[in-house]
Amino acid sequence: MNEIDRLTQMLQAYEVPAILVSSDYEILASNRVYAEKFGEVEFANRPKCFAVSHGYNKPCDQSGEDCPLLAAKISHRKEKVLHIHQTPNGREHVDVEMIPIFDADNNLSYFVELLRPVPLASGISAMQKMIGASPAFEEMLRKASLVAKTDANVLLLGESGTGKELVSQSIHLASKRSDKLMVALECAGLSDALIESELFGHIKGSFTGANANKIGLVEQADGGTLFLDEIGDVPIETQVKLLRLIESKTFRRVGSTEVRTSNFRLICATNKDLRKLVDSGEFRHDLYYRINVFPIHTPSLRERRGDIALLANHFIKTVETESDLHITQSAITLLEQQEFRGNIRELFNILNRAIILAQSNVIDERLIRECFEIDLDGGNLINSNQGMQNITPPLSQLESNYFADLLKKHNGDKALTASAAGISLRTLYRKLDIKQ
Repeated sequence: MNEIDRLTQMLQAYEVPAILVSSDYEILASNRVYAEKFGEVEFANRPKCFAVSHGYNKPCDQSGEDCPLLAAKISHRKEKVLHIHQTPNGREHVDVEMIPIFDADNNLSYFVELLRPVPLASGISAMQKMIGASPAFEEMLRKASLVAKTDANVLLLGESGTGKELVSQSIHLASKRSDKLMVALECAGLSDALIESELFGHIKGSFTGANANKIGLVEQADGGTLFLDEIGDVPIETQVKLLRLIESKTFRRVGSTEVRTSNFRLICATNKDLRKLVDSGEFRHDLYYRINVFPIHTPSLRERRGDIALLANHFIKTVETESDLHITQSAITLLEQQEFRGNIRELFNILNRAIILAQSNVIDERLIRECFEIDLDGGNLINSNQGMQNITPPLSQLESNYFADLLKKHNGDKALTASAAGISLRTLYRKLDIKQ
């Protein structure tokens, strides 16, 4: 058995997708898990890793991305990076680990590349729920991927609507606890007694209305993950009980003296400034340091405006309509200029309004502007006195705007524009002539 055959056999021991790569980026072998996840590799074509994973014609470091192979060449150590890879399901975020392999004379000869897809994350519109490719989004995913491999308590910090619960799910699914339950409690607006009953459970007759024994969320999370959303809203009385739970992993059901245990991983989230709450005495400092082992900032849309196009296109493609929806570049540009205090929820609300108001399959700038002008109190348009007949432009104008935006998007290339529109080049010329 030669060296490559031996290393190829070694790849099968990995439970994650793995490939063997030469120092000049050629993929020499892959394991069965890689083939199942990313497809078979045509080794006869001497494929390069950057071409297979990204569709590039040159190495990642020459294409504007970090290259883990180059980094491992320089450091002679294992290197890691978060990349967006081409997969049968579209482009997905993948946690890449590059391991250098040395020969008997300690010369660097090969690399083993391990690829771990990040759950719920995608670089473009896909079935996954977390969409993005901006630096702020990728930094959040990188931290989530790192902490997922541990049992450390995580604190997700960010404004409302930034997807903190999805991040918590991603951490759970990438952890060694993924085969167990992840249970969640929304703490906002709950009383001390209700939170205690929900978390710890209760026994029959322990209080009025307790007609049967109830298993609490802490018990259900045994072996899995407990997610406490809006932890900053937990009453100060309950915070003492939470601290005891986190420190000892023991609890009692309400009305019971029996001490129970639960081996759970804790993830908390808040849109409040916990440091200020600690300073004002509204949040216990000892609890704060217990839950804030590994903080992760979930960025607002204002911090990741470059993802708005991806999010918008993802959303309109998930809506069932009679014809495929298209959002123009001018509409995207307008969306990118907004503040979106409600973040992703607000963006999706605006797009929902646009779909309802649209008279065709095209969502353009004028329609998006109209959606922002809706009076939320009365549900009417601010400029409703102009009459509903003037709200939507004529179909010919919509078509004209559509082809103008599409042509601009493809830098004036009419062949690419026609292909993207699903029409012939001759038809495109006719449309452009009509528009002129």
